Amino acid sequence: MSAQKPSIPKGTRDFSPAEMIRRTYMFDTIKSVFRNFGFLPLETPAMENLSTLLGKYGDEGDKLLFKILNSGDFTEKITPEQLSHPNALATRICEKGLRYDLTVPFARYVVQHQGEISFPFRRYQVQPVWRADRPQKGRYREFYQCDVDIIGSRSLTNEVELIQIVEEVFGRLGIRVVLKMNNRKILYGIAESIGYADKMMDITVAIDKLDKIGLENVNAELLSKGIGEEAIAKLEPILKLSGSNEQKLNLLETIIGGSETGLKGIGEMRTIFGYTESLGTELEVELDLSLARGLNYYTGAIFEVKAKDFAIGSICGGGRYDDLTGIFGMPNTSGVGISFGADRIYDVLTGLNLFPEEADLSTRVIFLNLGGDEELASLRLLAEVRKSGIAAEIYPENGKMKKQMEYANRRGIPFVAIIGSEELSSGCLTLKNMRSGEQEKIPFGELAKHLA
Repeated sequence: MSAQKPSIPKGTRDFSPAEMIRRTYMFDTIKSVFRNFGFLPLETPAMENLSTLLGKYGDEGDKLLFKILNSGDFTEKITPEQLSHPNALATRICEKGLRYDLTVPFARYVVQHQGEISFPFRRYQVQPVWRADRPQKGRYREFYQCDVDIIGSRSLTNEVELIQIVEEVFGRLGIRVVLKMNNRKILYGIAESIGYADKMMDITVAIDKLDKIGLENVNAELLSKGIGEEAIAKLEPILKLSGSNEQKLNLLETIIGGSETGLKGIGEMRTIFGYTESLGTELEVELDLSLARGLNYYTGAIFEVKAKDFAIGSICGGGRYDDLTGIFGMPNTSGVGISFGADRIYDVLTGLNLFPEEADLSTRVIFLNLGGDEELASLRLLAEVRKSGIAAEIYPENGKMKKQMEYANRRGIPFVAIIGSEELSSGCLTLKNMRSGEQEKIPFGELAKHLA
């Protein structure tokens, strides 16, 4: 039997040690901002009951759920009729699925543990999610999300805080971004004003693709969904509105002023923009009326963040949901949150060479192994250096110095500590800077201080 060629599923990735060091830096940066804003950590299982996930992401989202086959004889009690209906079949042979995002599991957790939670509840969560999407640049089947949510409060100050979090995270990472915003109430008002309030979801799903497929194709999709040409003609100038956020809202007010829901959305956006302006927010925040975010559970403000200097699509998104917990038996509990797409952010940081030099380092110093008493002295000093919080290691075997130096060079370790017979008798090691090539004598007891 020939050896199997190793491979991984399409849309997934291995991360090398060098990549993991960089990813850890990125995650630590994001988490530190979350903690600084008073959010608490949470984790939920990789799999959820399929009943928890289905119907929460729209028809297109449901198609992208990874379903897990029941264990044992999953074909038992399956009728020939069920075999001809894939969706019905899936629910019979699959009771669990991999989570599609972190928001729905979070809502499930809140309802399940409501007696233990103090509201408003502020949580952050950093975990992988899975979507059966077509793999392409910047789009993966397994990827990490970094979520922050505030649930149990309708205050628009929460939206303002999320904007501040976006500004702080990307400011620390050095990525120039633009935050695009809209409001689902405004989108409903638009649908109502063109006479198709009942087809709001079809309209939002279509216009959310504007950047990807262009206006002509969006119009074609709207026609296919039963939206009349006259209504499409009314919609087009709305999507093309330009000017400042205030100018867009003023123009919008004259167009959809007959919609009470639409006016509420305009009022909410005025409040949010007013706060960000008064607080001196430097982040570019833009009202984008084509932004719809196709998830069914959004009811108010919606967010999307794009990098200015790197073409990759959105790297962050979220919004307000007024009754996501209602489907689990806890109605009228509003929340708002935003999700940072870690894998896309990583690609942006890599593409723009924004990782700091120290993010490429793990081991700061390596001790050469010259055997005998020299090896023991190196081990003792190694322990002291580690106690000082400095990452250090020793070459495990007494081999040729050239081979050990080459290993340090390949690993990108910046310093090499050498303790030979001469160093042992003098009590001073030789420290070589691998970047400059310079060498200096350092007393054994001063090495940690020197490297700090």
